[in-house]
Amino acid sequence: MLFLIPAYLSENSPIDYFAPAVKEYILKTDYFFVENEKTARKVIKFFAPEKKQADLKLFLLDKNTERKDLQEAQMLMKKGQDFGLLSEAGLPCIADPGNVMVMWCHENAVKVVPINGPSSIIMALISSGFNGQEFTFHGYLPIEKSEKKAKIKWLENQVLTTGYSQIFMETPYRNNPLFDDLCKVLAPSSKLCIAANINDPKEEFIKTLTIKEWQKNKPELHKIPAVFVLGK
Repeated sequence: MLFLIPAYLSENSPIDYFAPAVKEYILKTDYFFVENEKTARKVIKFFAPEKKQADLKLFLLDKNTERKDLQEAQMLMKKGQDFGLLSEAGLPCIADPGNVMVMWCHENAVKVVPINGPSSIIMALISSGFNGQEFTFHGYLPIEKSEKKAKIKWLENQVLTTGYSQIFMETPYRNNPLFDDLCKVLAPSSKLCIAANINDPKEEFIKTLTIKEWQKNKPELHKIPAVFVLGK
């Protein structure tokens, strides 16, 4: 089986935010697909501190992983070895490359077992006050200035013409420049939700304001995990 195991969104998240099943499935196997080995070891220790780190068999699965890199793990699964799949944060396979192994499992009659956990994208949406029936997640916006500006205007137009909420992210160290661009490009009446440090009891920051209001209340988002939502 392939267990889709959620990671915490914040290291400060209380353990009781998570279902006991997360620990149960982590204890069931020593074999894991991980996006980042250091993060994965911390997540495993968070949920199951009694698990021996030396016993872990971690297989890297990130955006640079090629099919040949997964062959050893796939052979083990065909022989009956259970694996876990861990993202760096939240649920696997959302803004995460793990879907390639999930598809392989479907193609090779390996059972996929999703485990309940947090998704920063969904939690930002439900906290925004925007349309939760119809929405689109866009991942990261373009880095190049003119392309980014065009994308922001396009997202705003999608909200106005379709009513769909538009969700996107940025690398944390580029959050402040993105915020500045949003304030420059979007109309003053457009509404933006910023959800930062989700699930951190001390530092969580979630607000929905118009761009005109955001211009007067600039948040400090440098190196802080955040999700942005445009809506109405």
